[in-house]
Amino acid sequence: MRQGAPPSDEPRQIDRLLAIMARLRDPDGGCEWDLAQDFASIAPYTIEEAYEVADAIERQDMSELRDELGDLLLQVVFHSRMAEETGAFDFTDVAASISSKMESRHPHIFGGEGGTMEETRWEALKETERRSKGSTSAIDGVALALPALMRAQKIQKRAARTGFDWPDPAGSEAKIYEEIEEVKAATSVDERAEEAGDLLFAAVNYVRAQGIDAEQALRAANAKFEKRFRAMEELAAGQFNALSLDEKEELWQAVKTKSRQ
Repeated sequence: MRQGAPPSDEPRQIDRLLAIMARLRDPDGGCEWDLAQDFASIAPYTIEEAYEVADAIERQDMSELRDELGDLLLQVVFHSRMAEETGAFDFTDVAASISSKMESRHPHIFGGEGGTMEETRWEALKETERRSKGSTSAIDGVALALPALMRAQKIQKRAARTGFDWPDPAGSEAKIYEEIEEVKAATSVDERAEEAGDLLFAAVNYVRAQGIDAEQALRAANAKFEKRFRAMEELAAGQFNALSLDEKEELWQAVKTKSRQ
């Protein structure tokens, strides 16, 4: 709630947004683009908006975060409206579903069970939910649309809860070297691609064994490389492409040294 806003401001604004989406999707005078969309065509925008929320958070830009959260909320409203048109569910059902889920996942708050919400308890509650929906495997429900690195980590964590995991990081470290050799030994493009995937999967496993979130670690590495590369280009004063590899390496080392000071 914004400071100074009346308590009734929030429901009025969500009702306004729902009405806007209904108007846009109205076959009689609605927006041609919005009417042409379906769940599949909108899904990529939903994913994109979630990443833009994360980007605003990383940049600590509260104004941008407000706007990006609005864009993400619009995606929820859009999907809900399309579902309402088919008679499947509406926005109220979506809100009711997540409210019920949050209450059931916090029995120590809403159910009077007491205690604290430790990770094992949280995962046990989620596992109960999955089983109630017909789940038969420990790795059921890991979304296919997740970034591959994040999905690898989630799959591995699920498998580890069943006891299928290296007892210490040494096992996952050895697996990395094994996979490197298998990439080298590959004799076709398809085989190299398969072995490269196994190598990346093994690397995620090793990083996970260190207690590090692989997705966050790689995002940080991307950001660090980007910052250093831009600094190299700036030092080269427009002549970066013309430099030799050795000259570029000198710039790289200079930028690295400066960034650590």
